[in-house]
Amino acid sequence: MFSGLLIEKDEQGYRCTRQQLDDAILPEGNVEVAISYSTLNYKDALAISGSSPIARTFPLIPGIDFVGTVSRSDDSLFTPGQEVLLNGWGVGESHSGGLAQKARVKGDWLIAKPEAMSARDTMAVGTAGYTAMLCLMALEQHGVKPDNGPVLVTGANGGVGGFAIYLLSQLGFDVMASTGRLEEAEYLKSLGAGTIIHRDELSSPGKPLSKVRWQAAIDAVGSHTLANVCAATAEEGIVAACGLAQGMDFPASVAPFILRGVTLRGINCVTRPRSLREEAWKRLASMLDSKVLTSMTQVITLDQAIETSKAMLAGKVRGRVVVDVNA
Repeated sequence: MFSGLLIEKDEQGYRCTRQQLDDAILPEGNVEVAISYSTLNYKDALAISGSSPIARTFPLIPGIDFVGTVSRSDDSLFTPGQEVLLNGWGVGESHSGGLAQKARVKGDWLIAKPEAMSARDTMAVGTAGYTAMLCLMALEQHGVKPDNGPVLVTGANGGVGGFAIYLLSQLGFDVMASTGRLEEAEYLKSLGAGTIIHRDELSSPGKPLSKVRWQAAIDAVGSHTLANVCAATAEEGIVAACGLAQGMDFPASVAPFILRGVTLRGINCVTRPRSLREEAWKRLASMLDSKVLTSMTQVITLDQAIETSKAMLAGKVRGRVVVDVNA
């Protein structure tokens, strides 16, 4: 038996509760992991609440991230006692995930935990930091350089936004941050933001093409915000889209793309090849300071995860939430 959150959907409705679970509830997989830490992401909060159809099979353990120690393995790449981590691959959506003390997954979905990072720090990074790094790598591949102008980050107070600001600033970029919580401006500046703008400047319907304000952007918001971000991006610039906090819709025109040659690059953080995941985590380990991670992170227990998910959906959570599944 092990402890975990469980989402159920039946004639009694949709619910998520903490329970003592039997190993029989775990799905098929060739590697079993004793989990030490997980995270609470926006997607996890949506799954726990049932406010968006994230969970696609029931019963389901939520949690799209985890780090832990291999307890059993039929995969030649992983041995018992080895520390591993996982991001994505439908875990916490169609395959039981990390908000529990045990997981059973496919070895192909795992990578070895970077030696330079503690288990807790890897989950302080989690899918949010990993996604931010994938966005940064996309901008670099496009040729974006610090000397060419500012880079905008939307959803700045969220997990992806905070990491994007910090990583960009570490490379010398002038970072603009868009947030709905201007009272957090000093926090965002401590991460490396140079200019703070209110999200209301971007969140309403705008013009097909507007005055250039940035050479590139990382957008975790979607909807009108993404449309307006593209409309204000410089010629031959790039926008990396990785989220939908405002909505899945994209009410835009083709103007930025055919008149300025703007590239809209979608960032898939779920099913990346192992080589790319390892590269991204290697760079994260080399660029992130443990003290910065601590300043961005709160640690909660499984018992606190459900209430914290409500606060997250209400926009009241800053930065990252690590879940100590054994506390």
